[in-house]
Amino acid sequence: MSGDGLTYDTGALVAAERDDRLMWSLHRAALVRGVTPIVPAGALGEGWRGGPQHRLSRMLKGCDVEPLTEGQARALGVLAAQSGLSDTVDLAVVEGALRRNDAVITSNHKDIQLAADSVRRRLVIHSV
Repeated sequence: MSGDGLTYDTGALVAAERDDRLMWSLHRAALVRGVTPIVPAGALGEGWRGGPQHRLSRMLKGCDVEPLTEGQARALGVLAAQSGLSDTVDLAVVEGALRRNDAVITSNHKDIQLAADSVRRRLVIHSV
């Protein structure tokens, strides 16, 4: 894992709920290092399916959920124009990760990489 912090995309949340060993290993490693993973609110909205989701709920206790501010929404629009992507959750993941210098955990490596590449920024991405 590299970067100053860690951002979870929807795929990371889904992986945690299905008890994916790699996801839980990455999450535990972050917590041991004193890193609090960030979950964009949109990713939580995509990954939450009601309840009970015991594994996901347990993981979220160690995370911070980041709301979408007006300034971030505008940055997503710029990123959408530059990348040609329209998925605001993926764009929020990338915008936040680049702003914080976070690594990203996702199941959508291709679009996350494309968005980062469109602004000529390097992003460390871990696939689950």
